[in-house]
Amino acid sequence: MSEIIDALNQLEKEKNISKEVIMDAIEKSLISACEKDFGKDAVIDVSMDRITGDILVFQKKLIVEEVTNDVCEISLTKAKAMDSNAELDGYVSIEVKSKEFGRIAAQKARSIIVQAIKEGERDAVFEQFACKEKDIITGVVQRYIGNNLSISLDEKTDTVLNENEQVPGEIYRIGERIKLYVVEVKKTNKGFRILVSRTHPELVKRLFEKEVTEVADGVVEIKSIAREAGSRSKIAVWSNDVNVDPVGACVGLNGTRVNTIVDDLKGEKIDIITWDEDPAKFIENSLSPAKVVSVSVEVDSKSASVVVPDYQLSLAIGKKGQNACLAARLTGYKIDIKSVSQARELGMEFDYDDEMNENYDDDNDDFVDFSEYEE
Repeated sequence: MSEIIDALNQLEKEKNISKEVIMDAIEKSLISACEKDFGKDAVIDVSMDRITGDILVFQKKLIVEEVTNDVCEISLTKAKAMDSNAELDGYVSIEVKSKEFGRIAAQKARSIIVQAIKEGERDAVFEQFACKEKDIITGVVQRYIGNNLSISLDEKTDTVLNENEQVPGEIYRIGERIKLYVVEVKKTNKGFRILVSRTHPELVKRLFEKEVTEVADGVVEIKSIAREAGSRSKIAVWSNDVNVDPVGACVGLNGTRVNTIVDDLKGEKIDIITWDEDPAKFIENSLSPAKVVSVSVEVDSKSASVVVPDYQLSLAIGKKGQNACLAARLTGYKIDIKSVSQARELGMEFDYDDEMNENYDDDNDDFVDFSEYEE
């Protein structure tokens, strides 16, 4: 029987299916085969030696004085002939030879084993991708299915990138390799489903973890992310080491690190700002590249009033309000932005030098602005 063990070892190696799973399936298939031949009343014991592969099949029968069901009962006389110690109401085990199985029973046994192998393959693939949930995988664009995309993850596994998980404006070419965020890996009646996304904010975070050693090691933390997929993302970073600049670590030498991530996101702009435990300072940083005159925070209501120079108002708000919206989502505060002129009309108090011109303090270490990313 060593051939069986060799075959199972090969199957386990090639298809990543547990040998124990197949052995259990073989035992169940033989029980099913016996029930097919002998009837449902038959009591069958099957054991497969895990080392040698030897299989023993026994039919247990109750010892009675008068047999009414020969499938599960045996007379004391016959039982004594098999075992001199046999007694009434005891059991005797009769070995069943494989040649006694009928053709239909053997076919059923084979189908059970084949089904177990298929289920084992599915389970192995499920486990392979289940551990990648909330992480990044790379897929190859196969074809369009309506507005959805069929994505190949490996030789055996495909998934679908739904239209609502695609970045507006991105063009996907057949055969192109793209990074995907695994939202969920879920078992279904038909196997399992891998839900992937290109729009999820966590995609940005995972890309930084892959590209920036300090983030992967936990030296630099990504405290929060706000994203408008395909257009702009803001990330707030913090360093647990005073000797490590969190923004500089994420940018990399000459922008190499962030450039790699921008390429993966097909040109999406990324603002990297310093997180601060002081909400006012954090809000000020979050509105970069706009310069801020003052920030007044209401912690209980999670709201803030911000004053910016007149010439910075449109920059602070951003095109279609994007900069202000992303800053609000990044900080978790509702942000009301006023220009200096507007604030004065409302009687708000703040310090501002009217002689400051449009060169207003351009030195801000909390924001990284790559001119090539600007519209």
